[in-house]
Amino acid sequence: MRSHGRFTRFGMLVASSTLLAGAQYFTPQHRLSGIGADRAAITPAVVEERTERMIQSQTFVIMRHPEATAGAERVTGPGLTKIIGSAAKSSGLPASLISAVAYLESWGDAEAVSPAGPKGIMQFSEATARAAGLQVVRVTRYQTTKERRAVRTKSGKTMYRTVRRRIPYVVTVRDDRLTPERAVPATARYLARLQTKFGGLDWAIFAYHCGEGCVADLFPMAQAATGREQPTVAEMFFAAHPALHTQLYDAIRRQMQRDYSPTYWFRIQRAEQLLKLYQADPAAFRELAAEYRNPENPQRRADNRLMVWFKTADVDYRPARDFKAASDGALTRLLDDPMFFGVTPPSLPGTQELLQDSPSAIGSMLYIAFETRRLFEALKPKGERFVPLRMAKVASATDREAPESGEHSTGQVFAIDQSNLGRAERQCLNFTLEDLGWDGHVGFFQDAGDTLHIGAAPSSREFFAAVFQEALDAKLEAGASELPRRAPASESLR
Repeated sequence: MRSHGRFTRFGMLVASSTLLAGAQYFTPQHRLSGIGADRAAITPAVVEERTERMIQSQTFVIMRHPEATAGAERVTGPGLTKIIGSAAKSSGLPASLISAVAYLESWGDAEAVSPAGPKGIMQFSEATARAAGLQVVRVTRYQTTKERRAVRTKSGKTMYRTVRRRIPYVVTVRDDRLTPERAVPATARYLARLQTKFGGLDWAIFAYHCGEGCVADLFPMAQAATGREQPTVAEMFFAAHPALHTQLYDAIRRQMQRDYSPTYWFRIQRAEQLLKLYQADPAAFRELAAEYRNPENPQRRADNRLMVWFKTADVDYRPARDFKAASDGALTRLLDDPMFFGVTPPSLPGTQELLQDSPSAIGSMLYIAFETRRLFEALKPKGERFVPLRMAKVASATDREAPESGEHSTGQVFAIDQSNLGRAERQCLNFTLEDLGWDGHVGFFQDAGDTLHIGAAPSSREFFAAVFQEALDAKLEAGASELPRRAPASESLR
């Protein structure tokens, strides 16, 4: 994956000192701005920074789809370009935005049909289509069938007669949703009306995906949380905080579980950028799409970011002997002080040489534990105490004949078992992971059980390796014994 440069470009706070003396638990000085508990005091500048990172993180969501390239070709083709340009001129909306909606909704396919009901290039539901001025006309027709029925005569004999039956059925004789020349201008007009109604194009886009009722409910919550009469969708999203703005947080979470509508505005902005890239440099677009292709089955979208971050070539440690050989190389031992670091290493008696991971993986573990504990303290749940996160798996060996878990064989992925966590701490952990994920710093997925598999983005490994180095320095200052190898100043982005 492409590197985004040194970690200072991520809006990270970098300090030269390590740990404040007398701290109750590990508190890294390398920090990510506006993450977790820090959302409570997020500034406009940080909202702007996080918005840009959020937009860029949508690349995975868009480009992992097998239709990403074909869709860009369709949407930017001469036919749709003319239709979209005309709709933009009549509505006053940017043509690039209308194109982005068509791209994300259907990949430019005029006959697209969603299992949930929406149809056409702009994926209108029937009710919304009619509200936007489109016609969906159905008529009832009849089919005549013949069948033989047994009837009794007056004398009691059974006879068979052929009878005819008219069976009604419904036929769609006109559906403007399937005609781009009608659906695209209707979308532009509808969005313009929503923009006037809700006071901003971002809210119009949000309402297009989530529904007008959804936005009508969320808008006053956003006003209360931000203290602004006309907050932006981004301000609403980053104001959501489980300890401070609980009502807004719960409402956004429900919509995220339904269809990810609160992130639609960010996806639209990234789609605009990607379509411009395709028009300017189709080869560069295809190269980028290839980076996000499912390595196991290109015809299916990748399930999670780890699938595209860690290719087959990254599976560095195959047999267990590779771990022993790596003990003075790229892997390093886990730090074992659960209450101080907030992490409990897995228990593998007699195999201590396998309790290893890369410095960046260990650093990301420590950072996630720190942010989870900090948010937990802000939440102040009654009757629940913070429990160190229990590691279920770190780097593991596999072999070419029977691979077990390719991601864990990279030395960059670890797993957390959530089964022992209370409700509040589990909420804090998942909020922290989602927050880091929206900024593109980590990827994660949950298996069929209660285990989360987590890995740092290639572009964030240098930052997390620096967090790991801070942890080593903190243990040195505390006079701890049997310390693991000191990590290098910076880690190669492999």
